[in-house]
Amino acid sequence: MTSDEDDEFWGFVQDAEGLFDPHEDGLRRVELLGCSPEGEFLTSLDRLGSRGATAGGAHLSFLDAEGIKMGSYFVSGLTATAARPSVHGDGLFDIEVRLWCDQLLPGSAAVWDLLRTGKLNRKGMWGDLDAGGRKAWLSVALWSREYQRRGQPEDRPPGQVFTLDGRQVVDINGFYCALGEAINGPSGYFGWNLAAVDDCLRGGFGAKPPFTLEWLHSNADSSGLISAPAADSDTAADIQVLLEIFADHDIDVLMR
Repeated sequence: MTSDEDDEFWGFVQDAEGLFDPHEDGLRRVELLGCSPEGEFLTSLDRLGSRGATAGGAHLSFLDAEGIKMGSYFVSGLTATAARPSVHGDGLFDIEVRLWCDQLLPGSAAVWDLLRTGKLNRKGMWGDLDAGGRKAWLSVALWSREYQRRGQPEDRPPGQVFTLDGRQVVDINGFYCALGEAINGPSGYFGWNLAAVDDCLRGGFGAKPPFTLEWLHSNADSSGLISAPAADSDTAADIQVLLEIFADHDIDVLMR
């Protein structure tokens, strides 16, 4: 955990409860377990119950088993509300805090755990998730994309053929999940809304146009997403716009 203002280190946390459980307006009530507070965050513990207990904005980073940063979230208004010695080790504390963040989507914790333990290693693991779960999956793919692509070139050369498996695509988020994996492998990211896909197609996200996208099983499970009237299906409308975006970037989409 680091300060947003000057990157001052604010401490390590072994676990956090409530981080992905939103209240209203992005408010979270979180318990930081096994925390080693430092800097302004440590100072805020001496001011519990006053305005001084608010440390400010921070970046919460998730680390893998080797201590390598997988991704991070910005949170605002980090405020300590209670603290007690932790059973997780001498000199550590369990600290209750309030913070605000609208990007910590419910369901994300399990995806981070899969990534941290090396079990996020095959495509389609998002297929059994509900709509909210697929959105959370995409958010983790976004925030962890640099970690997942470390050591790889920024983009593969133009002219590649990427294969998208459409068997699990039942809505627009499912399409984004399958698109990211087609280009960047399991839990890969290549946009999670129309504007983000357009940005990715400008380079720097694993594939540089022009390329070919081979959409398998589009008739079996996804034809309705494309042919349904836009007035009756937001997903159908988004897919139609996506196909136009692909065409604008010289992406050849082959429907199989």
